[in-house]
Amino acid sequence: MRLNAMILAALIASPAWAADIKVENAWIREPAPGQEVVGGFLDITSQKDATLLQVKSTVAGMVELHEMSMNNGVMQMRPLDKIDLPKGKTVKLEPGGLHLMIEKLKKPLKAGDRVPLTLKVKTGAKIEDVQLTAEVRSMNAPASHQH
Repeated sequence: MRLNAMILAALIASPAWAADIKVENAWIREPAPGQEVVGGFLDITSQKDATLLQVKSTVAGMVELHEMSMNNGVMQMRPLDKIDLPKGKTVKLEPGGLHLMIEKLKKPLKAGDRVPLTLKVKTGAKIEDVQLTAEVRSMNAPASHQH
């Protein structure tokens, strides 16, 4: 029984892989009560030039790729059609920069929950899905923006 728990813990903590794509450190900010939009964050590395086209989750009505930047002291937020994944470079989706906006939550999320995500990635002419789970982290985790 203990060995099974250790194996399960190792699998949950392991990065997600699909073909030449590696995803690590996937997490979602715990929403405040009644909040239906939360930020999602992860590190993604591709062994070939690739493009992140879309993200979906069964817990949300939609997931958008977003970018936050500061322009003359003013925070600017904009949705993106795609995120380029240059060969061998880790692209960080993190608070204050590129990130996921997970919208229209279908159920309340709390710290410790595991949220399934499906990343649609294009490499050359091939499009594939990368399946992973992201951990919901307490609102005491590093700050990000609110919509």
